[in-house]
Amino acid sequence: MPLTLEIVTPEKRVYSKDDVERVKLPCSEGDIEILPGHVPYIIMIHPGEVRALIEQEVDQIAVDKGFAEIYGDKVSILTEGAIDVEDIDFDEAHAAEQRALEAIQRADAEDYDPAEIEKLESIARFSLAQKLIKRPH
Repeated sequence: MPLTLEIVTPEKRVYSKDDVERVKLPCSEGDIEILPGHVPYIIMIHPGEVRALIEQEVDQIAVDKGFAEIYGDKVSILTEGAIDVEDIDFDEAHAAEQRALEAIQRADAEDYDPAEIEKLESIARFSLAQKLIKRPH
């Protein structure tokens, strides 16, 4: 019996498929793979890529931080942001990295933590875009 994979952001359902053979998730402990019949589980998701295997093809979805719930043969991911890898704009990802680096340089002591978080998330998205698109920087 295949898995159902659903990826939801605060804005919309980004991905939903009922015929997934296996799912790889980016987690704090490293990547984990979910197969049909997995025990119920809730885990924190880290920025990275979700890989869904469907009939020898792999769907790749870049996700931000969030949570995944595995229950029965359903994997539900709730994340702050997600995008199909094919839709990643390499130039925009690079620009986001540059904006984050500039923000961290301008930040005063009060703004440091939010700017650092923005920087790390932008760099994670940029690095993922580079890796997945395989376009040199």
